[in-house]
Amino acid sequence: MMAGDEGALAALYDRYSGMLFAMLVRIVRDRHAAEEILQDLFLQLWRDAARFDARRGSLPAWLMVMGRNRALSRLRTREYREAPEEIDTLPSNTVPSPVNLEDEAQRSLLMEKLRTAKQREVVELAYFEGMTQTEIATRTGSPLGTVKSRVRAAMQSLKLVFDGGTTRQSGRL
Repeated sequence: MMAGDEGALAALYDRYSGMLFAMLVRIVRDRHAAEEILQDLFLQLWRDAARFDARRGSLPAWLMVMGRNRALSRLRTREYREAPEEIDTLPSNTVPSPVNLEDEAQRSLLMEKLRTAKQREVVELAYFEGMTQTEIATRTGSPLGTVKSRVRAAMQSLKLVFDGGTTRQSGRL
């Protein structure tokens, strides 16, 4: 990709876009906004490919963090909160649903990779709802140290999943 190979970008998009899109839809609850954020992520990856350093982390982890941050920023903007839903654009025989089953299935598959229900819970609260570890401890009634341990264990489990599909040793995309 650093050499301008569009095929490399297409391969990365094919590999990670489904997982990222499911996460983005879960956070922003708007397919159109999630599509925009996803496009921006891959555009940034294309433009800044030479800046990626695999020693600092895996590409999937970087994409997930960047996507999450952009989605949470989008939720925080006043413009987004006040935008009306565009139900008028749906075909007349369509029933709007707050959940996209395909996206939810992809998210569920990713979350199944976590070892325990407690790990899944902290990841969902932190990454899909944007809660801090202190807020998670308050909501779940767990000590802060326990929440931190669960988050760390969950991130290690997901890292094992993601590292299986990256070229970390070469440091290249």
